[in-house]
Amino acid sequence: MGVAYDHVGPWTLDDVLALGEDTHQRVELVGGALLMSPAPSVPHQRASRRLAALLERAADEAGADVEVLEAVNISVPDGLLIPDLVVADAEAAAEAGVVLNNAAVLLVVEIASPATRLTDRKLKPALYAAAGIEHYWRVDLEPAPTLHTAMRNGSGYRDLATVLPGQTVQIDEPLPLTIDPARLAR
Repeated sequence: MGVAYDHVGPWTLDDVLALGEDTHQRVELVGGALLMSPAPSVPHQRASRRLAALLERAADEAGADVEVLEAVNISVPDGLLIPDLVVADAEAAAEAGVVLNNAAVLLVVEIASPATRLTDRKLKPALYAAAGIEHYWRVDLEPAPTLHTAMRNGSGYRDLATVLPGQTVQIDEPLPLTIDPARLAR
């Protein structure tokens, strides 16, 4: 069960960081309010780890000076978010402490679950776009693993591809990667 927080007024980044790590839920900050979601399920974690491995391999093969990170705090203009995966500039990631600056992030990936489906489809893409993050991917695990890729276009994202399980697609940006979303599930 999650922790109850005793706090008056809008939350700040410093307030949230002072809470410490919570292993039962993710605590994010949007507009002075906390956004909480349960810890990821096993299928969610499996998909995250498998996609991280694919991204790491793609980065190595491309010789890209990036790092793939899971569940890292990133700053956005209106708060603090914890995407499931990020591909970030390696030097900036090496210098980061508790929070990775949004300017260092090339790609964010959210793996939608029943508890996060709405925020991953509506709220977070708008916040990531406002933060200037060029690429946003969403993985829907239900009813079957599907990958949605998008690229920033002004104040939002333009959909690039929806990749269904059993389909293999070549993605060129931000890393060259061939993927079939079915490989993200058991």
